[in-house]
Amino acid sequence: MIKVEHFTFNPLAENTYVLSNEKQEALIIDPGCYFTEEERILQHYIITRKLKPLLLLNTHCHLDHVFGNDWVYKTYGLELHLHEGEVMVLQTAPASGNLYGLGFTNYKGPLHFLKEDDEIAFGNDKLKVLLTPGHSPASICFCCQAQNFIIGGDVLFRESIGRFDLPGGGEETLYKSIREKLYVLPDKTIVYPGHGEPTTIGHEKKFNPFVRP
Repeated sequence: MIKVEHFTFNPLAENTYVLSNEKQEALIIDPGCYFTEEERILQHYIITRKLKPLLLLNTHCHLDHVFGNDWVYKTYGLELHLHEGEVMVLQTAPASGNLYGLGFTNYKGPLHFLKEDDEIAFGNDKLKVLLTPGHSPASICFCCQAQNFIIGGDVLFRESIGRFDLPGGGEETLYKSIREKLYVLPDKTIVYPGHGEPTTIGHEKKFNPFVRP
């Protein structure tokens, strides 16, 4: 059984996720810790629960989702897993940070590429990779079909959607991703988004004003 914990970090209020299992193994997804105190909060959670971090994952590489990549790499020795189509976004993230007055040290370690339908083994469970571009060039979601949840990045929010006006994004591409990759999931599927509160696929199909089934 996977436990999902989230932390809201950095001035852009990004959701960082830590997934843990019965073996005390952990996945760190989209570490957005920008301030030292945020790093301490994340580390305290991992230490107090005696977790063993296994993988560092990015849903996409906009600056607020990658602030903490380098810290996780240096602290836990975890190399970054992402979609190959996000490499340019990762490389340009510091320049974006400077525009916002949020300079940071970018991750420069090895990259491991994930592709659609890859399965990430996690103890007795697994996460399936869904390719959901539109907010960014190659955003991915991590879907646990056994427990009916996804870590969705900035694709779908509660009664909202991710921006599609950033470089590499696209309105129709985002709509297509939501309809063909997310709305086909069971209605009870919980969506853990990159910002804001969780929602469900069923709720969004009924009430999302931007994308109808």
